[in-house]
Amino acid sequence: MPSHNSAMNQVRTSVCRQCQKAHVWHLEEMVYPRRGSVPQPNENTLEEVRKLYEEAASIANHSPRAAAALLRLAIKHLRKHLGCPGENINDDIALLVQKGLPDIVQQSLDIVRVVGNNALHPGTIDVDSPDTVGKLFELNNVIVEYTISLPKRVGALYGALPGGAKNAIAKRDGK
Repeated sequence: MPSHNSAMNQVRTSVCRQCQKAHVWHLEEMVYPRRGSVPQPNENTLEEVRKLYEEAASIANHSPRAAAALLRLAIKHLRKHLGCPGENINDDIALLVQKGLPDIVQQSLDIVRVVGNNALHPGTIDVDSPDTVGKLFELNNVIVEYTISLPKRVGALYGALPGGAKNAIAKRDGK
């Protein structure tokens, strides 16, 4: 039977350099918080997307495939917010491309789509790798940055322009 001291040596704490919050480790596994090293969701992430993102973060280390599938589902909710039917991810991405979606967002959506599909229907991508799934969290944030955060920031700045300047721009653009 292990002594009390040896059991205590298996549990340790640390402080995250980024968020300054405490972490608890058992041996080499982080047991609190469960999210591991997954980045925080973009501040403008929609609530229903955030919930799925956080659920995926809580299981990413234990089940990368399940996390990838949840992130794919999160993208479905985001697509609906962007005016897509949300029934077929490929058709929705095509619709967004027709509306002028930047290539980098289209590629990010397609990566989440393909990797998420492979999590549900095994293929050639190693979805069991926490590193692979970790990239999906980053891509979710890229997608939110381009589709929600950037338009919000630019819209606020544009809205602050004087009325005469906005009228001149509308006239120039034939609006």
